[in-house]
Amino acid sequence: MAEASTRETYGKTLVELGRQNKDIVVLDADLSPSTMTSIFAREFPDRFFNCGLTEQNMVGVAAGLAASGKTVFVSTFVVFVVCRCFDQLRLCISQPELNVKIVATHGGITVGEDGSSHHAIEDLALTCALPSFTVVVPADAIETAEAVKAAASNYGPFYIRLSRPKTPIVYPEGYHFTLGKAVTVRQGKDATVIAIGIMVAKALEAADVLAREGIDCRVINMPTLKPLDEAAIVKAASETGAIVVAEEHLAQGGLGSRVAQVVTRRKPVPMEFVNLGDRYAVSGKAEELLQRYGLTAGDIAESVKSVVKRK
Repeated sequence: MAEASTRETYGKTLVELGRQNKDIVVLDADLSPSTMTSIFAREFPDRFFNCGLTEQNMVGVAAGLAASGKTVFVSTFVVFVVCRCFDQLRLCISQPELNVKIVATHGGITVGEDGSSHHAIEDLALTCALPSFTVVVPADAIETAEAVKAAASNYGPFYIRLSRPKTPIVYPEGYHFTLGKAVTVRQGKDATVIAIGIMVAKALEAADVLAREGIDCRVINMPTLKPLDEAAIVKAASETGAIVVAEEHLAQGGLGSRVAQVVTRRKPVPMEFVNLGDRYAVSGKAEELLQRYGLTAGDIAESVKSVVKRK
């Protein structure tokens, strides 16, 4: 698969939105060359604010700007804005339901050599716990652009998680993202893999391997974790009878937990989960870490074979 940077796409999409809407402002915490908000800063210096290494204060500033009528995009690394600023996200953004879009880069363990202090693997549990937040994890750069546009055009708090490395392109040009809707990227009747972010491409790779072994695997991209597309989950459970959930996140509180709640309540079927489990990762190259912690196409394929046996 061809690859592209989700964070670079984000920076370019911000500029496009900034040209259309003069009320869009962007905040960053001294990491704009990495989050790619520097692209917006160069074109709209009067609407860009570098808040320095004071992330909690940055969220407070964002709340003030949103309360004054601005559409505010806030960016830094995931681990800094979600984990360090959870109290501010809760009190300043979620409770008053302000129009702030948290678009953070360097999610998951593919941050790589920066080490466990920078691996953001609790973020989905934390943001999905915030009542007024919409939570999105795009599968590729094309979906990233669509998701950022959707955040800009829909009022309220958003969290969008992006990656550090370039990631495989899943969708063709012209793909239309619908907030709150899952996308079946491959049909199948024997089992379903529901995935997010970088794991969507790996799920498609796993489905190709499984097809050669006679297992017809459906692959669903669930870009919006909140609100969750329950109908797509129930349909997959009813039609394929087995579900595997794949995510670059801890076992607790992420996509797996949310899908399992729906399955147990509405259509119980055997399930398996491909995730980090209950552990932090070491420092290393991104692909080496995915291999070490069981987040590969091969791991997904083995989980599908296991869950099919339990049908």
